[in-house]
Amino acid sequence: MSVKSWYERKYYGEIEDLPEEEYDVLVIGGGIAGIQAALDLGDMGFKVVLVEKEPSIGGFMYKLSKTFPTMDCASCIATPRMAQVFHHPMIDLLIYSEVEEIEKKGEGDFRVKVLEKPRFVDSSRCTGCGQCELACPVIVPHEYDWGLAGRKAVYIPFDTAVPRIAVVDLDHCIYCGQCERACPTEPPSIDFTQVPKIHHLKVGAIIIATGFHLFDARLKENYHFGEYPNVIHAMHMDRLLAPTRPYHAILRPSDGKEPNNIAYILCVGSRDKTVNNPNCSQICCMYSIKQAQLIMGALPLADVTIYYIDIRAFGKAFEEFYQQAKDMGIMLVKGRVAKIEQKENGDLIVWYEDIENGGKLCKAEHDLVVLSVGLLPNKEIANVFKGQKLEVDDVGWIKPVDENANPVETSIRGVFAAGTALGPKDIPDSVIEGGAAAMQCAAYLSEVRGRH
Repeated sequence: MSVKSWYERKYYGEIEDLPEEEYDVLVIGGGIAGIQAALDLGDMGFKVVLVEKEPSIGGFMYKLSKTFPTMDCASCIATPRMAQVFHHPMIDLLIYSEVEEIEKKGEGDFRVKVLEKPRFVDSSRCTGCGQCELACPVIVPHEYDWGLAGRKAVYIPFDTAVPRIAVVDLDHCIYCGQCERACPTEPPSIDFTQVPKIHHLKVGAIIIATGFHLFDARLKENYHFGEYPNVIHAMHMDRLLAPTRPYHAILRPSDGKEPNNIAYILCVGSRDKTVNNPNCSQICCMYSIKQAQLIMGALPLADVTIYYIDIRAFGKAFEEFYQQAKDMGIMLVKGRVAKIEQKENGDLIVWYEDIENGGKLCKAEHDLVVLSVGLLPNKEIANVFKGQKLEVDDVGWIKPVDENANPVETSIRGVFAAGTALGPKDIPDSVIEGGAAAMQCAAYLSEVRGRH
């Protein structure tokens, strides 16, 4: 979406055009891969600008409960890195901003336009106290909790947000002024006069770490996601299991009951040509097993069943993690689920093919079903390049020059990619690729600058 069309749809007024700024490297995406790349480059002495479209850096990782297979606390790993990149003297952050256009002028010379959206809060004065949020009378579903809980029209994205600065959602604001009156700073930090800004950047190299999109489970109509309240997806469950969870317990949405018979359906939106995603999403087996183990710890008397096509436990210690889940009593049923039906009391009947017992059609009753949704590419980034084409594969993931020998270099020299911008992968692999992209980027800059 162009700057003009975005602005005309949202607001009226002027757009502030800023003078050109020069950096060594632009990192697009503030998830764990982008953070790792920025930190490595900053530590090497390169001047870095990191652009993140959300009001806080952190990506998907800060929403998770624990990481597999070590069961380390996800936020305990992510939050210190978020703070480190925020305070790094060689890294500037453009938060709540999106890259609109990239043009390559020559080797080591990229011109970039970045749209910084207005927060309608003065970041130089906001203390992150949250008084504006408490005063706001408007409640809307919170994206951080995938709609399981609410937020206000003015809100701090989450407790450990970096930066911890409020943002006003004008789509839901009723302009009552209560947030402004509650703000303790003088003058108040709420500032409805803010306008979008266009940053013009000159950079030597670019790292793309734009992450992924979750598969929209509503596309699998036979599972009735969005229609049956007790059919949720795996990110809902991760929020229910996290230390910062919205309910401080695992509760099913329809009636607040603590579930005692939970089903997981794997490969929802993966390995499925009917939804145009024939590929395996790689992480779904393991994050489902992780969640199942956490459920067994939180609800010791609950039954947990995982319906699967194949269990792909290919990484270090993954097989042991899988065997541990079976030893804990988690039931694993090989068979594709055909459909889900809902009973009057909100319980669910799962119809499935029992492959290991002759392939017969069977049914089982559960009070909560979790859809293990797959990962889809973030295709928007390929459209911002002007004059050159960023190569992607048949599904839409960024295509490296050589997946084995050079997995982070893209079809445009000087542009590198890392993490799930290249394809589905877990957190350790994303961190490794963030570091690899930083090294390749540093080598490229040394090469092109050595020529002049």
